[in-house]
Amino acid sequence: MKRGVRRQSDQDPCADPKNPPRTSESAPARKSGPPSREAAPADSPPRTPRPPGPRTPPAPLLKLEKPFDIDEFSHLLGENRIRATVPREALAEVLRRVVEFMGFGVYVYAVVVLPAPSATLDKFIVELDRIDFDAQKSVWVPFREKGVSSSPFGPASESGR
Repeated sequence: MKRGVRRQSDQDPCADPKNPPRTSESAPARKSGPPSREAAPADSPPRTPRPPGPRTPPAPLLKLEKPFDIDEFSHLLGENRIRATVPREALAEVLRRVVEFMGFGVYVYAVVVLPAPSATLDKFIVELDRIDFDAQKSVWVPFREKGVSSSPFGPASESGR
């Protein structure tokens, strides 16, 4: 076989010998430029424009909600105020962890549990507000920040140096 000469078996295996490829002469002519709109048939009724007015945004197709994570909630403990929506099946564990955290005595919370705004009681709103004990009045009072300290024993221990 000579170089540069191709046999029919060397040609494209997908090519069909009965249907040769189109050449530019046999291809239908195309218009150049952007496509244009063709006129509507005379039989069709004319389209009426929508009246101007406020448009309502379309409703979202899916509302993705992050699943509740008890460990993530536990990392919030230590803040002065916490509000979380908790599924019913996790409520007992959340309250157990709050009570266990308060057992150290450093952070004490007033706990409020309310049903979430839903017809079914499948979620609850848990609100935690940090409180302190007022020894003079013998009552629990809302927590007030007394200042920031680099000492783990609070600002009072720094003034005694």
